[in-house]
Amino acid sequence: MLLGIGMFQGQAAHAETPAIAKTPGNGNPLMDHKLGADPFAMTYNGRVYLYMSSDAYEYDSSGKIKSNSFSNLNKVHVISSDDMVNWTDHGAIPVAGPNGIAKWASGSWAPAAAHKKINGQDKFFLYFSNSAGGLGVLTADSPIGPWTDPLGRALVTLNTPGVAGVVWLFDPAVLVDDNGTGYLYFGGGIPGGNNPTQQQWASPKTARVIKLSDDMIHTEGSAQVIDAPFFFEDSGIHKYNGKYYYSYCSNFGGNHPPGTPPPGEIAYMVSDNPMGPFTYVKSILKNPYEFFGVGGNNHHSIFSFNNKWYIAYHAQTVSKAILGDGLGYRSPHINELTYAGNGEINPIQGTMKGVSQIKNLNPYVRTEAETIAWQGGILTEAAQAPGGMVPSVNMNVTDIHNGDWIAVANADFGSNGATSFKANVASTVGGQIEIRLDSPTGQVIGTLQVNPTGGNQTWSLRETTVSRVTGVHHVYFMFKGANNQRLFNLDYWQFGTSTGGGQPSDIESGRVYTLKNEHSGLMIGIAGASTADGAQALQSNNFGATDHEWRVDSLNNGYYKLTNMRSGKVLGIENMSTANGAKAIQWNDNGTADHDWQFVPVGNGSYKILNRHSGKVLGVDSMSTTSGANIVQWDDNGTADHNWRFVFVR
Repeated sequence: MLLGIGMFQGQAAHAETPAIAKTPGNGNPLMDHKLGADPFAMTYNGRVYLYMSSDAYEYDSSGKIKSNSFSNLNKVHVISSDDMVNWTDHGAIPVAGPNGIAKWASGSWAPAAAHKKINGQDKFFLYFSNSAGGLGVLTADSPIGPWTDPLGRALVTLNTPGVAGVVWLFDPAVLVDDNGTGYLYFGGGIPGGNNPTQQQWASPKTARVIKLSDDMIHTEGSAQVIDAPFFFEDSGIHKYNGKYYYSYCSNFGGNHPPGTPPPGEIAYMVSDNPMGPFTYVKSILKNPYEFFGVGGNNHHSIFSFNNKWYIAYHAQTVSKAILGDGLGYRSPHINELTYAGNGEINPIQGTMKGVSQIKNLNPYVRTEAETIAWQGGILTEAAQAPGGMVPSVNMNVTDIHNGDWIAVANADFGSNGATSFKANVASTVGGQIEIRLDSPTGQVIGTLQVNPTGGNQTWSLRETTVSRVTGVHHVYFMFKGANNQRLFNLDYWQFGTSTGGGQPSDIESGRVYTLKNEHSGLMIGIAGASTADGAQALQSNNFGATDHEWRVDSLNNGYYKLTNMRSGKVLGIENMSTANGAKAIQWNDNGTADHDWQFVPVGNGSYKILNRHSGKVLGVDSMSTTSGANIVQWDDNGTADHNWRFVFVR
């Protein structure tokens, strides 16, 4: 149990472990099984990724939690969500230190992330602070890694042109403009040593912006000063209606007259140019103390997702719930942000309620166990089992004791309903997963027996039947077993429409089929009968060409590969997108989850072809009946172009 929370609450070991700070029904803090500070949000392919400093409890010689010294921040915590309530824990990126990726750095404070298409491929960039002494950058081919250090040194130092005068060289924020040009914002601190003047408090001139090169890992020209009133730290940047909004945390010293930001609040400025000059507007988010009764600094990022604007920030809510005092340990929050008609940002309220869930969870695809809306007692750790998004990056739920639990919000079982449940588990002790609807004491629809597998990283896929469940429900996984023992680890779970996990009985692995659309009557083929990676899938008449033929290969876990008989490549989704309308393409099989498909029977011999990574189904662009129309993925809305017949060839 996390920090012995059951004991903090006076709970016996066999009782239901209470939630810590994120209580069922609330969205903030985003997670409470671990900490995370200085959140920076990046949106990509239908998900929000949050990158955070790796706050972790520190202990004195007697084993008591002491105040945060911020001296151990050498990792970056990553979580993501496609619905804003269920958040997936992607673990910690080991950025700095002797065992880190950037061995030249000792710390990795306050990260920022961006993505950009370079040479036709999406590339990802993680900027971080080497404590307060410089900025570094890591690169990857996915939002969660694996990451590499392309420079082997700092990207920005005090020797970078225009940086002289910055007291704290930290807190990066990054913007990739509409034309693909990148800009890096950073800086902090007050000049004047221990005795700053009123002028130095009011106009420290320690914020900077510098242009990034096309490769995003070098700078161009000289950094420009951003003269932010009462600037302290925490640069933020976003673009709205053609204007550039620079935001920051105000300092705590000097006299703050009317028309300037009060101490420790998030304020912003506006410019027509990403390099400035910026004009001060106002403060928009008060210090966390005003909302949660525990203060400290603030750190934020502003982002747009699914046609809404949000602000991510941190507050000491989890540590306060555990310790009664935050002691400097921070946790991520998100609240909605709105604009007035003149483009000004309206005042923002920090709340524990958080934001609304923007889509339901699909329970019929692999769902990482560390995808959590609410929990009691668990921890997460790196898993040796392959990951669902990137094979080399995976986590599992661990430290599971009797009475602990996890829950997801608003799983949509549809009208046909689920009748089976499976989970990938590892254990030396064993126990049970009791599945309940809507609350920890709600209806039990099934129980999965977890027997020992031979080790805590020796994984086995176990399955059970459940009472048919339809509609939208919160799902609670209640863990049962012997008292005072760690029972098992949990990697991922998935509901199915049959005890076979939804695997159809009339489609044989190793056989070749054509895939005929129920709406258009046309077959899936490859544009120009190409054998190249990235060639698009489209519908056309079948004239016996082998690019219309697909071999079905079972993965023995409810999923299949679809291999094109002309090219030998597998069907996947362009750029591993999770967005509606993303195109289906062929690619060499590299083990990514967008190459895995589930066939869900819909009656009359037809099937939905459901992507493991995105949870969306194959259809035809704009429901076209024309030969040459693109095959795309989309949320299953019941249209006939989402239904496919497998026509046996050989």
